[in-house]
Amino acid sequence: MPVKNRFSELLSEITEWRRDFHTHPEILFETHRTSARVAELLREFGCDEVVEGIGRTGVVGVIRGKSDTKNKVIGLRADMDALPILEDTGVEYASQTPGAMHACGHDGHTAMLLGAAKYLCETRNFDGTTIVIFQPAEEGGGGGREMCEDGMMDRWNIQEVYGMHNWPGHALGSFAIRPGAFFAATDQFEIFVEGKGGHAAKPQEVVDTTVLASQIVLSLQTIASRNVDPVEQVVVSVTSFETESKAFNVIPQKVHLKGTVRTLSNDVRDLAEERIKAIAPLTAQALGGTAEVKYMRGYPVMVNHEVETEYAVKAAEKVSGACADAPLVMGGEDFAFMLEERPGAYILMGNGDTAAVHHPKYNFDDNAIPAGCSWWVEMAESRMPV
Repeated sequence: MPVKNRFSELLSEITEWRRDFHTHPEILFETHRTSARVAELLREFGCDEVVEGIGRTGVVGVIRGKSDTKNKVIGLRADMDALPILEDTGVEYASQTPGAMHACGHDGHTAMLLGAAKYLCETRNFDGTTIVIFQPAEEGGGGGREMCEDGMMDRWNIQEVYGMHNWPGHALGSFAIRPGAFFAATDQFEIFVEGKGGHAAKPQEVVDTTVLASQIVLSLQTIASRNVDPVEQVVVSVTSFETESKAFNVIPQKVHLKGTVRTLSNDVRDLAEERIKAIAPLTAQALGGTAEVKYMRGYPVMVNHEVETEYAVKAAEKVSGACADAPLVMGGEDFAFMLEERPGAYILMGNGDTAAVHHPKYNFDDNAIPAGCSWWVEMAESRMPV
């Protein structure tokens, strides 16, 4: 199945939805306008059931096929939320919400799944039930976890679940995927360093927190270089170094560090947390100060199931003729929570030569819409053939 002709006919309509979402971005769980519009469209399409408020502001649509002899239920998920970034694209449909923009293409994901839902409602050429899932708060809020904890998987007896993300730098409408660990676990930490502040001209009378905290920052890099097996993947990044002093001649009493840890296995994740909690306080102690570590676990490793990855590959090959091997990604993705609940897979779709995601100049390429919609439809029809 190449790109379906119907999506060429629907392209202008789906593009209009996408650009409307782009103009009105909403952050985290505050996707009230977006969720309402999604639910409105799903009802217009003729979904058999539309439920709002799953995982706070998530929306679920139920589309039953021509028959249901196999009792098969497939979930298809798109994310809806935007990012707290000031847009710099210059497009006529740019964000009208100050400090917020669709810098990751979730507007495109939502529009493509809506396009697929419209087609599936028109044709119903599958034996089973398709559940279209529109999720809030992927960008750090854990909306996928919230929808699962709301009982979504059991409520609709979802047996497999599939997700998609656009990927700048790869040919428009092409696909790439990998089985097993794919996207990293995303943890955060804070370190509260305290010494003895004083005059910068009398360092012998103080416990210098800037030196102490700097030693901690450098020592944390030994987790990757000296603690973790070199064939494993781990990133430990200190991203913020704040002191309470604004003066040139004052050594501050306290320093506050923030950072992130990215790992692709639970064992390495545990090890990284253990080492941070040991390195920071013991380094501080050696230099006469103290350090308290606050470690927050975020999204788990996103793991594609092998069998379902093959299904996703075959669907991509039918749409675009090929499916490439995707690289490991040290970014996070909260579709991981859904893949912990049910077997499934997550695929990347090329967005062409555009700015990277999370960049102020990023924009989803509407010409990718027919390929994305076709892949969603192929997943439903191939997994539930009539």
